Amino acid sequence: MNRRRLFLDKAPGESRGVVTLDGRPERLLIRRIDDLPGQLPGARSVARVRRIERGQGGAFLDLGEGPEALLPLTGAAKGLNEGAAVEVEIITQARRGKGAVARFVAHAEGSPRLAAPAPGLTEQLIRFAPDQAVGWGAEAREAADIAEEAALAIEHPLPGGGVISIEPTRALTAIDIDLGATGGDSARAVRRINSSAIDEAARLLRLKSIGGLVVFDLIGERHDGAALAAAAKAAFAPDQPGVSIGPVSRLGLLQLALPRRARPIGEFLTEADGRAAPAAIALRLLRALEREGRADGGARLVGHCAPAAAAAARTYIDELIGRIGPRFEIRADPGFLSDRFEVSAL
Repeated sequence: MNRRRLFLDKAPGESRGVVTLDGRPERLLIRRIDDLPGQLPGARSVARVRRIERGQGGAFLDLGEGPEALLPLTGAAKGLNEGAAVEVEIITQARRGKGAVARFVAHAEGSPRLAAPAPGLTEQLIRFAPDQAVGWGAEAREAADIAEEAALAIEHPLPGGGVISIEPTRALTAIDIDLGATGGDSARAVRRINSSAIDEAARLLRLKSIGGLVVFDLIGERHDGAALAAAAKAAFAPDQPGVSIGPVSRLGLLQLALPRRARPIGEFLTEADGRAAPAAIALRLLRALEREGRADGGARLVGHCAPAAAAAARTYIDELIGRIGPRFEIRADPGFLSDRFEVSAL
């Protein structure tokens, strides 16, 4: 069917854009009020060339805020020297341990500064389904919560049986395919599940904003490499340009490379060690306070959470005050686990 719908949830401190494909989340876009404007994909800035690494084929740029960005020294950028001012556009957002990637726009003058802001979430969403209106309200909040939960999951059921596990590592993303309890072991079932896994993984990798090297551990033997490559080409067509699909190896591995265009969703929601990120828990707590505050317009509310989440919430509290007034408080409880929070009325 391939029907896409668009949703935009505007919550205290954070907006979340969601694209669904046949009712299931396909993309999750996150913007927070403390994001640095010059670091967002699509933002244009005047930057200063801080240093050049010709052996790596890149220049490192001072954008005026946040980490340095990498500018590949191709085309008109080849002749740049250290100290030069250039106008650039961010094409890949910074991720954990890596700065943003920029493209050369023009030579420029002056100190580093934002030249043009990134497109808003509504504009970004419409690009994925130009014929669809953007949904708001309770339906958008539910769609965003479902998308967040799916983006964090490792195991995902396949339509018609079978399971895939998606696990990113520093070097690559491994996708394991399991027949499941009802998958059967016939050649026909194996072909169906491998094809279904490729299709589902394409959607889920877009949802998780995962790029780079991806390796499928296919089930079965004597694979039809041409058929699997064709299935991968169709499944990953929305990610073009920049997708490279390799042949199936004699060990039953299908490899492909995906372009990196956005910060992985997991980096918004978890720490490097996998624990819940304090900012993510703080924002969930504020959404819960907003929900309870709207349900009972006269209640005085209190939110309990771990100290790190309570500290992170300070950045976003004014946004919630603007929605329900200053009739709530957030209490840090050292006994709470990092991902736990509660809301109650006083």
